[in-house]
Amino acid sequence: IQFSTREGAYKLLTHSEYSRPNRVPFNSQGSNPVRVSFVNVNDQSGNGERICFNVGRELYFYIYKGVRKAADLSKPIDKRIYKGTQPTCHDFNHLTATAESVSLLVGFSAGQVQLIDPIKKETSKLFNEERLIDKSRVTCVKWVPGSESLFLVAHSSGSMYLYNVEHTCGTTAPHYQLLKQGENYSVHTCKSKSTRNPLLKWTVGEGALNEFSFSPDGKFLACVSQDGFLRVFNFDAVELHGTMKSYFGGLLCVCWSPDGKYIVAGGEDDLVTVWCFADCRVIARGHGHKSWVSVVAFDHYTTSVEESEPMEFSGSDEDFQDQIHFGRDRANSTQSRLSKRNSTDSRPVSVTYRFGSVGQDTQLCLWDLTEDILFPHLPLSRTRTHTNVMNASGPPATGSGGSGAIITGSSNPSTNGSSSSSSVPGNTLPAPLPRSNSLPHSAASTTNSKSAASDNPIAAGVSKFATLSLHDRKERHPDKDHKRNHSMGHISSKSSDKLNLLTKTKTDPAKTLGTQLCPRMEDVPLLEPLICKKIAHERLTVLIFLEDCIVTACQEGFICTWARPGKVVSSCPPSASG
Repeated sequence: IQFSTREGAYKLLTHSEYSRPNRVPFNSQGSNPVRVSFVNVNDQSGNGERICFNVGRELYFYIYKGVRKAADLSKPIDKRIYKGTQPTCHDFNHLTATAESVSLLVGFSAGQVQLIDPIKKETSKLFNEERLIDKSRVTCVKWVPGSESLFLVAHSSGSMYLYNVEHTCGTTAPHYQLLKQGENYSVHTCKSKSTRNPLLKWTVGEGALNEFSFSPDGKFLACVSQDGFLRVFNFDAVELHGTMKSYFGGLLCVCWSPDGKYIVAGGEDDLVTVWCFADCRVIARGHGHKSWVSVVAFDHYTTSVEESEPMEFSGSDEDFQDQIHFGRDRANSTQSRLSKRNSTDSRPVSVTYRFGSVGQDTQLCLWDLTEDILFPHLPLSRTRTHTNVMNASGPPATGSGGSGAIITGSSNPSTNGSSSSSSVPGNTLPAPLPRSNSLPHSAASTTNSKSAASDNPIAAGVSKFATLSLHDRKERHPDKDHKRNHSMGHISSKSSDKLNLLTKTKTDPAKTLGTQLCPRMEDVPLLEPLICKKIAHERLTVLIFLEDCIVTACQEGFICTWARPGKVVSSCPPSASG
């Protein structure tokens, strides 16, 4: 099995499939998602990559041979079987990992978090052991970037806790003191005579907190919740930076671009949504999945920022990080130069971000995000564009080359949007909307939603001046703009109070649709995937981009390795590390 993009063919390496030793498909009904974590222990043999994965009640730790050698499933370095609770997620500390010792955090379905060393085969600590801190399932656990001892744990209760591995959890339930609260979130510190875990408790949104992700510089935290909101916090200052609302349903997954400028989220609306960190707004949506999107991830190795002299992305991960930061500085200066340049000049910068997504529809999608989407005000370089776009109402663009021309949906009212499957029903817009306008045209807000005028007169009335007033307001208060959409008086840590508040705090979807929080489908470019391929029999739960391969996994417990173009064993020297 293989698939091809402009770089060449990605090939499934059947001999590199990891699973339980018996290779029997796991019956996954009612089970927690299969997850995979990698760590490189930098041993001298050039075989430093280690893989950890959970299947049902079992947790495995192997040497990962990737594209180099066949997987030997008969020899796990460590294997654990749990009773009464199942592993749900895990994360290695990359700072402290050596060939002799690794620190692996494992979250469980009953709420506990275990710290283990699968090389030394010892269990050092158990956190939330008596479930006094939180009784709900652990949805996400991550080491705080740059820290050897701090880690963050999210639960399906909607709470997140900051722990220090050096501290105990105490023998009584923690008492909390309010540190900060804002729009639909609150942060409490733990009151006690001696320092104990958790150091902080974050209560975020309504319903489960499904995943969080730290920005590449570790300063910001993106969280996605069952209430459909992406919330981005300044982690140290404990402040809300910006929010976004899904088109429909809960958000399940989130990731950052390598330079920290963009966030991609996926979820129950079957879409991938690209959000700009600086502008706090949706810049594109991608439609390719036929069911919920379970994982989104950027491909650091195919993402490139080029000026007149292209940057080479080779060498170690650290070098790459430096280059990305270097690239980020250059991109910033380029962008400021771009904005000052006359719009008729050609653009000196070429940016392509590659990201991928996998879903419950068993499909893998790859997406390219290019300058025509990132800088819509600048003239399109008409000679080539890599982004496949279905733009339901934008001006017809004549891009060709790359891996697909821009497909433009009908902007002619008489055809009623029938030429594009992505068009929103009743898309009878009097004129094509400008691409950059993230607020509804006055006609759009009345024709596309019967109740718009009655439910949300403000949106309908304001939309005539949308570009004027709201865009100005947004520039002045990037983090306050969403407050007009839903009001929340006070968050109490008492669960009974929280239940009473629930009815008041539920954000009415009719009020967010068509605002900057959740623009209408026709108001932002709609990306088409470069490839969309069914690669499993059960829902997909893992997507990880490594230097010489892509790793995917499905709920049957099979972890697959897809060699990048030109990276198949025969052409790959044994010293290359995965």
